Amino acid sequence: MDLHKVIQDLNAEKKRLERVIASLEELQRFAGLSVPPAPASGERRGRKSMSPEERQQVSDRMKRYWADRHKSE
Repeated sequence: MDLHKVIQDLNAEKKRLERVIASLEELQRFAGLSVPPAPASGERRGRKSMSPEERQQVSDRMKRYWADRHKSE
């Protein structure tokens, strides 16, 4: 494996990517494009939040789980 050749290839690819990024940024600046806003559908992405009661139930369940695990050790 010629390490010098690999480094040269990676540097050439880096320069090419920098040119592409610069041209896209220039296009964005002239076109007045911006990142599109998130849809205002009212739905959140990700996990749902838990009520305090649900959180307490999970806490109690995990305490029992770990107590049982430590007993068996």
